[in-house]
Amino acid sequence: MGEAKKTFERHATDYPGVFIRKGTNRITGKPEDIFYIRYRRDGKRIEEKVGREKQDDMTAARASRILGKIIDREQKPRKELREAAKAAKAAEAGKWTFDRLWTEYKAGRPGQKRSATDESNFTNYLSPIFGAREPRQVVPLDVDRLRMNLSKKKAAATVKNVLELLRRLSNFAANKRLCDPLPFRVSMPKVNNLKTEDLNAEQMARLLAVLRDGTVTGKDGKKTMLDRDAREIMLLAMFTGMRRGEIFRLRWDAVDFRRGFIKLRETKGGTDSTIPLPDEARELLERRARRKDCPYIFPGRSIGKKKGTPEQFRPKTDASKHFRDIRKAAKLPSDFRPMHGLRHVFASMLASSGEVDLYTLQRLLTHKSPTMTQRYAHLRDETLKAASNVAGRIIAATAEQIVEKAKA
Repeated sequence: MGEAKKTFERHATDYPGVFIRKGTNRITGKPEDIFYIRYRRDGKRIEEKVGREKQDDMTAARASRILGKIIDREQKPRKELREAAKAAKAAEAGKWTFDRLWTEYKAGRPGQKRSATDESNFTNYLSPIFGAREPRQVVPLDVDRLRMNLSKKKAAATVKNVLELLRRLSNFAANKRLCDPLPFRVSMPKVNNLKTEDLNAEQMARLLAVLRDGTVTGKDGKKTMLDRDAREIMLLAMFTGMRRGEIFRLRWDAVDFRRGFIKLRETKGGTDSTIPLPDEARELLERRARRKDCPYIFPGRSIGKKKGTPEQFRPKTDASKHFRDIRKAAKLPSDFRPMHGLRHVFASMLASSGEVDLYTLQRLLTHKSPTMTQRYAHLRDETLKAASNVAGRIIAATAEQIVEKAKA
């Protein structure tokens, strides 16, 4: 049998997110504390070493300060520092590799929210193959192999996202005059991902009942309460059509209760937007209790507080399990995406009402272009068609009355 994998015990400290593992000083051979920190970045839990007690003169307090700076994005995590060092090494050789282009690309967009999908796609699929190469060194066969290998295990949308990122980095290199781009055109696979979800009247009634009541009766007859934040997040999505990330990052100072508007920051389209605050959403938010010193309406975990300083809160990053519990309690289809689906429900209801034109719907959904909004056009067309049929019936009935009077 092989040797068992060695495990290291964690030891808590007085500072949230900071813990210790026992190690040995590489020079003296004596026992030494090694400090680690834990935090979330783009929805992922990250654990990394920040230093040794003797070798780096590290303490729990210093580790906590480093953690705070990383969370506030005043300091880069060790992984990004390693990537930057790797890019700097490539710069010394005068080569603009894809790894270096990726680092430069991210550095040039400090004010924009970087996609966690882009980060994952580059790290997992592009860097291992193209990271150490310049765009001019890549040939079409390299990209074809990547496409075929990804297609065997990933959805077409994922394949397209990976290839689109490769093309984007090539265009970035050319536009910034850093180096020559790819010497060929990258063709994109066709993807039909315009999935429009909807709920019928019975499903909507069940969902609303679950969201408002919040209790679920188990097989044993016992009642349990569903997560309140998750229920109110779903209600807000239903009333406003906001995206999940927009609700997670929503701050109290972004809601204008007096004028009745919500200011959306860091939207998917890349620009700030303003949408109306419906009466139902206003009542929901007015009922919520504000946590002291917390700017977020739906706060995530705090990183604790130090003496003389307020508690530091971060925005919520995930509630998927609670959303699935609500979906199950409301007996909705298993493929219904709780948050994105409610955004479609919001749009479908407005489009089919016949009272909202597509331009207004585009503004409410904060779509950058009308292309995405166009998927709801058929619902409005059906409503207009039904309205025209009403006109036809009225005209026919009027004509029949005139004929009957003429006969009389």
